[in-house]
This record gives sequence, structure tokens and C-alpha cells, in this order.
Amino acid sequence: MKSLVMGAALAAAMGGCALAATSPQPRLEAPGWVVTPGEAACRTDLELTGRSGAVSPVALVSDGAQVSLRFAMEEVPERAFLPIRVDQKAYANLVLRTDTPKVASMALSDETLAAMRRGGTLQIAWLSEEAVRASLAGAGQGLADLRTCGAQVSAQHRARLAAQEEVRARNAQEVRMKAVADEQLAAARAQTAVAEAERHRLTAEADRAAAQAEQAQAEAERQRALALADQQRADLQRRRAAYEYEEDQPRPQWLPPRPAYAYRPYEGRPYDPRYDR
Repeated sequence: MKSLVMGAALAAAMGGCALAATSPQPRLEAPGWVVTPGEAACRTDLELTGRSGAVSPVALVSDGAQVSLRFAMEEVPERAFLPIRVDQKAYANLVLRTDTPKVASMALSDETLAAMRRGGTLQIAWLSEEAVRASLAGAGQGLADLRTCGAQVSAQHRARLAAQEEVRARNAQEVRMKAVADEQLAAARAQTAVAEAERHRLTAEADRAAAQAEQAQAEAERQRALALADQQRADLQRRRAAYEYEEDQPRPQWLPPRPAYAYRPYEGRPYDPRYDR
């Protein structure tokens, strides 16, 4: 009797487990799909929960051209090809490590996005110690809004970058033009300085040449003066020697008066050399 009771209890317990296993899972609440614009892209945050109630936040980020799933992990691989599940079907996508420590980004393929638009549950098994999931209710409109917002924000960001690049290019052009102008001005100043130095050199050489000419002229005049003085001294010595010679010659004691005709030899009167002294 006791064994029958235990068998009935075991059968009831196994039947309860079977009913629990075959009972449908409770429907997850739909996320808000609030799209937040950033500097160059837009994002919407999702919270994936596990059976223990632990929450793993992720974000869907789009720049209009691409939608990525961004998440944080303790051990982030540099490159990986990992699957996510949409309604229990796996879709593998490329995962890359970002510049932020412990943050990676999964680029979602068009096939994955199409599945998320039509699907009901997103599940990721490798994000934490237990599998986590989130509802995809409203994903069709949410993903469309995310891409539209990302395209607009990205276009504005590219326009800002283009304007900043134009300003940088214009500033760089102005800096180059100023550098060229400064270089040309420096070259002109250097040429002016060289020309001024050459002019000073030529002026100094001309002054030296003029001074040398004046010195040569003064020396020539001095030599002429010395020659004239030497000639005058020689003449004086000759006259003195002639005078001394004449003084040494005997003179007559008496000399008749000079006749008047001695000064007019052209009149035909006789010449008397005694009156030439």
C-alpha cells in the first residue's frame, strides 16, 4: 500500500514537471525603443535579462548606413565571429573591440536586422554567465527610426567635419601663404641688405680710391716742389759758383765809362765786351 502511494506521488510530480516544461514562456515586456541622437550616430538602449534576474545592458547604434550592437564584457576579444539568436535561430556577426576598454561592437548584417524586425525575442548566450534575452516587440519601427536618426545625425556630423576641415584647410592655406610671404619678404630684405652692403663697399672703395688719388696728387706736388726746390738750389749754386768764379778773376784797376752805344748794337756801333759785366 505504501509503495502504491509513493508511486502515485512520483507520477504526479513527473506530470507536473512535464506540464511545466510544455507550458509557454511568459511574454517579455516590450522595450521603449527610445532613440537618442549622439554626435555622429543614434542609439537605443536594451536591457537583456537572465533567469536569475541579472540585467545586461546593450545598445543598438546606427549611423544610417550600419546598425551595430554595442556591449560591455570583462574579456573583450579583439576580433570574433559570434552568434546571437532571434526566436531561437542563430545569426553570426563580426565582433570588433572598440577604443573604449572592455567595450565591443557587433556589426549586424542585413539578414540579422531583418530577423530582428520580424522576430519576438533576442537572446545572447555568451554576454554573461547565463543566457540573457529581451523582447523585440516594436523592433520594426524602432530599427527604422534608429536608422533614420543615424542618417540625419551622421549627415550633420559629416557636414560639421567638412566645415571644420574647410576651416582647417583655409587656415593652413593662410599659414602657408603667410609663410611664403614672410619668406619672400625675408628674401627681399636679404637682397636689399646685400645691395646696401655692396653699395657701402663700392662707396668705401671709391672713397679709398679718391683718398689714394689725393695722396698721389699731394705726393706728386710734393715731388714737384722738391724738384723745384732742388732746381732753385742748383741754380743758386750755379749762380753762386759763377759769381765766385767771377770774383776770383782779376779785374782791371780802371774801367772807362760804358759808352752809350754799347746798349744799341743794332745801330751798327762797335761792340766792346768789357761792358758786358
